[in-house]
Amino acid sequence: MEKDKFLKFLGLAKKAGKLKEGYNKAEDTIKAGGSKLIIISINASLNTKDKFNTYADRFNVKVIEDFTKEELGSALGRPEINILCVTDENMSRKLLELWQEKI
Repeated sequence: MEKDKFLKFLGLAKKAGKLKEGYNKAEDTIKAGGSKLIIISINASLNTKDKFNTYADRFNVKVIEDFTKEELGSALGRPEINILCVTDENMSRKLLELWQEKI
């Protein structure tokens, strides 16, 4: 149930234009200091997870790694996605709250 709320809100973040989808867009946004939250699929490669967790530490950005690439993709109208970053502070906070309720 809470997982559904998280994924629905993620879709809302996309519609609001507050989400960067994919490896390159997320990486560029993080390096520019525009990321408030990183979401990594549990299916992402170990190298990808290591790289984005390193960015998270360096730029002080929280990370959620709890959903499959298909779950994330489905919330965004795609078959799958491994890396996302949220660019809005309020939406990031709400997604973290929903995720905390889930776990």
